Amino acid sequence: MTEHRHRLVLIRHGETEWSRAGRHTGRTDLPLSDDGEVQASALASRLDSWRFAAVLCSPLERARRTAQLAGLDGRVEPDPDLVEWDYGAYEGRTTASIRQERPGWDLLDDGVPGGETLDAVAARADKVVARALASGGDVACVAHAHLLRVLAARWLGLDPSAARYLVLGPASVSVLGWERERRVIVQWNT
Repeated sequence: MTEHRHRLVLIRHGETEWSRAGRHTGRTDLPLSDDGEVQASALASRLDSWRFAAVLCSPLERARRTAQLAGLDGRVEPDPDLVEWDYGAYEGRTTASIRQERPGWDLLDDGVPGGETLDAVAARADKVVARALASGGDVACVAHAHLLRVLAARWLGLDPSAARYLVLGPASVSVLGWERERRVIVQWNT
C-alpha cells in the first residue's frame, strides 16, 4: 500500500523592525516593516500556482499580514501552535546582549528564563506536523523563524535541537516533502 505524499510549505513572515535589529521577537505582536511588506508581497507570485489543502498561520500580526500580502488570506486558518517561541525574559533582546550576562548562551542549549522550553516548542511543532499529514493535500504554514526551524527538524524525525542547522531568512519559502518513504527537505530558505 502506498501513502499519498503531501508537502509542507514553510513561509517565514517578512521583516519587522526587531528582526532587522536581531532582537528575539516571540510573543510581542509587531507589524511588518516597510521592507517586510515588500518582501511579503513578492511571495504572491511564488505561491500563486500552489493549491493548498490548508493554510495554517500564526495568529500574530506579522504572520497574518504576510499571508495576506502573499495572496493566501482567503484560506488562512489561525493556528496557535504556530506562534513563535516564548522567549520569556529574553523577549526583545539580542543574542549579543544576552551573552554579556551569559557568555556562550545558545537558545537551543540553554533556553530562556521565564519562557518556553525547547520540548514545549517541539510538542507544538509535532501537532502541526500531525495536522499537515492528515490534511489530504499540501499545507502552507505561515509563521516564525525559530518555530519553523523546530518544525522542520521534527518533520525529519530529528531532535528539536537540530533546528540550529536550519536558518531561515525573512519572507523565505521552504518545502518539506518525501523521498520514497522518508521525509526530507525538498527546498530550503529560498
